[in-house]
Amino acid sequence: MTIATTIDVRTIVPRERHPLIFRTFETLGAGESFQLVNDHDPKPLYYQFQAELQGRFTWDYLEQGPEVWRVRIGKTGVKGALPGDECCAG
Repeated sequence: MTIATTIDVRTIVPRERHPLIFRTFETLGAGESFQLVNDHDPKPLYYQFQAELQGRFTWDYLEQGPEVWRVRIGKTGVKGALPGDECCAG
C-alpha cells in the first residue's frame, strides 16, 4: 500500500483532527494510505472508522508509544453505502 502523505496531529487543535483525518481518507484512491502520527493511541479514531467505514479501510500500527504512535490508514477497494444511505426498506 502506497503512503500518500503523513499527518502529524500533535500540532493540530484537537477539534480539527478527526475532520482533517476523514477528509484526507476520502481523497485516497483504492490501495493508497496515509500515515497518522499522534502522542497517544488513536483507538477512539479506529472505533469511529469502524462505525462509519467498516470494511473500507485498513489500520496498521507502525509504532505504538509510549511517546509516539504511528498508524498507516489505508483505503481498500471495497465500496459500500455511506452512513445514512439506506435504500429500499419496506
